[in-house]
Amino acid sequence: MNESNFDDPRWDTIKNAKRVLDVFRTRHLPVIQVKEVHRANMVDFGRELDGAEDVHCLDNLPTTDYAKLTYPLPGEYKITKRRYSAFFATDLELLLKCLHVDTLYMVGGLTDVCIHYTSVDAHQNNYHIRVVTDAVAGSSEEAHRYALKAIKYMQRDALITVADVETAE
Repeated sequence: MNESNFDDPRWDTIKNAKRVLDVFRTRHLPVIQVKEVHRANMVDFGRELDGAEDVHCLDNLPTTDYAKLTYPLPGEYKITKRRYSAFFATDLELLLKCLHVDTLYMVGGLTDVCIHYTSVDAHQNNYHIRVVTDAVAGSSEEAHRYALKAIKYMQRDALITVADVETAE
């Protein structure tokens, strides 16, 4: 997304994600940033292209990088994933165990794809899930709503807002 296009509704998601990151950074809580990256020769896409998505997140394209406003700071953890779930074929689980994390706060996109599948795997691995609803965006408004509903079905306290994060002690 072109971050200079402030009329794009996804811009609010990025600004709200930044607010969540600011809280975590101020409180010296671990920040783990995840991005999907595929090799330029597309060998690692797997079944992903069987669905509605076209080729995306190719290595070394500027559009594959983190958003500038939420770019990881030195000392923050970065995870590169090749599938929808941040748990699948990454070292996320090991990192979470080493950091003694029991609750995951999720921001970003897509709600109905990466957020949803990572939430499911987090749930299956006994983590508490907190999806910051005004800091995530879906492939469509309908898909976004249904994904949030499915996540809330798994964990009734999973859906929170940026304001909830900012006022939590």
